[in-house]
Amino acid sequence: MTWIDRTLLEHVWSAVGGHEELPDQVSFSGARVLSSTYPVADLASAVVGAAGLALAEFAAAGGDAAKVRVDRRLSGAWFGPTFRSSGWEQPPTWDAIAGDYRCADGWIRLHTNDFRHRQAALAVLGVPDTAVRPASRDAVAGTVSGWPGEKLEAAVVAAGGCAAQLRSSEEWRNHHQGMAVAHDPLLSRVFTDIASPPTGPGPVDRPLRGLKVLDLTRVLAGPAATRFLAGFGAQVLRIDPLDRTESALEVEMTIGKHCARLDLREHRQTVLDLLADADLLIHGYRPGAMDRLGLGERELHAARPGLVEVMLDAYGWAGPWRGRRGFDSLVQMSSGIAHPMSSDPDAPPIPLPVQALDHATGYLAATAGLRGLSERYRTGLGSVSRVSLARTGILLQDFKSDRDEGPIEEVDLSGAQTEDTFWGPGRRLPGPVTVGGTKMSFSVAAAPIGSAPAAWA
Repeated sequence: MTWIDRTLLEHVWSAVGGHEELPDQVSFSGARVLSSTYPVADLASAVVGAAGLALAEFAAAGGDAAKVRVDRRLSGAWFGPTFRSSGWEQPPTWDAIAGDYRCADGWIRLHTNDFRHRQAALAVLGVPDTAVRPASRDAVAGTVSGWPGEKLEAAVVAAGGCAAQLRSSEEWRNHHQGMAVAHDPLLSRVFTDIASPPTGPGPVDRPLRGLKVLDLTRVLAGPAATRFLAGFGAQVLRIDPLDRTESALEVEMTIGKHCARLDLREHRQTVLDLLADADLLIHGYRPGAMDRLGLGERELHAARPGLVEVMLDAYGWAGPWRGRRGFDSLVQMSSGIAHPMSSDPDAPPIPLPVQALDHATGYLAATAGLRGLSERYRTGLGSVSRVSLARTGILLQDFKSDRDEGPIEEVDLSGAQTEDTFWGPGRRLPGPVTVGGTKMSFSVAAAPIGSAPAAWA
C-alpha cells in the first residue's frame, strides 16, 4: 500500500505559506474508508492534517507546536455524514429532481436542492411543477434527452439555475475557465492592515476559545471550515439569508455554531457591527457579490482593522465563469473528475464517493484562516485568502494514479458519542484529528438555521 497523504500535506502546507519543517509534527494512522480512482482518502487525511497543524501553530503562539495525530478512517468519514439519528428520520440529502441526465450529446447534471434553482431548471425545460403534481424525474429525463448539453447548461445558468455538462479532463483543460483555474494558486493571500490588539490562543484544552468567527457561508465547504474551528473552541456566528433552507445539512453543519438570519442589504450595518468584534470572516459569496451589498474589502477591513478574511467559491476567481453559481457535484462534472474511463459515450458519470471538493476546500479554508491568525499574532497584519472548489479539483487530479489503493475498511461506530440535537438524539463520530492532547468537542448543539439572534453570545 502506498500512501501519498504526507506528500499532499506538504503540498497544501506550502500553499498556505507554512514553515516547511512543521509537517514533521504530523503523524497518520489507520486505513482508508473511501474508494476512488482519485486519491480522495489521502486528500482527506492531508487537509485534516493541515488544519490540525495550523491549529497547533496558532496554539503555540511562538512556542513549540504540539504533535498532530490524524486518523485516516475518521478523516474520510468526516468527508461524509458524521451523525446517525436515533428514533427520528433525517431529511433526504437531494431534491427529487437533482441528478445526472442523458442529453442529446452526452450527460448533464441538474442541481435543484435550492427551490429557486429547481424552478429555473424546470422553467427552461418547460416541465410543470406544482404542489399538487410535482415534476417527475421521468418527465425531466424525457425533455433533457432532446437538448444538446452545452446549450441546456447555458440556458439553465442564464435563468439563474445550476447545471453542468459532463466534460473530460482534456476538454476542461482547453476550456477558458479550466485554463483560468489552472493559473490560480491553490490558495492566494494578501496582507492588509494592522490589528489592535491581535487575539492570541486560548487555554490548552480549547485553543480557539476567545476567537470570534463570522460565517457567511452555505451548504458544505464554508460550513465544514467553521465546524472545525468551533470544534476547538471558536465562537462561530453563522448568518444565512431570510429565505434559504438547508434542512438536510443542518444536523451536520450547525453543530457548535449559533445560527441567525439577516437580509444583508437591509442589515448591512448590523453585519459591520458584528464584524467589528470578529477575528475571522469566512464567506462564500461569488466575486463582486459582497461589493454589491456594500460589504466589499474596503468596508470590511475598515470595520475591523486586522481582519483575517477567507473567501471561497466554486469556479475560481478569474475567467468567464468566476461569477457562476456552482456546487461540488457540478464542478466534478465540469472539470472531468466525474468523466468515466470508458470510451462508451452512453457511460454515465462516475462521481467521487463523497463531496470531496467541498470538504477539502473547507479544511483548506480553515487552514488559511488559522495561518492568517498566527501571522496576525506575530506581525499584527490582517489578510485576505482565496480558495475554490475548482482549484482543489486540480490538486486532486494532479495526484491521480493507477496504484493499488489497498483494502477499504468500514467506519467503526463504536467510538461514536451520544449527542442531543434540536431534532432528537443520535451519535456523532469522534473528531478526525488530535492536537497535543486536545480533541474536537462541541459546546453548542446542532439546531435549525435562524434559531439564534444575530449577536455574539
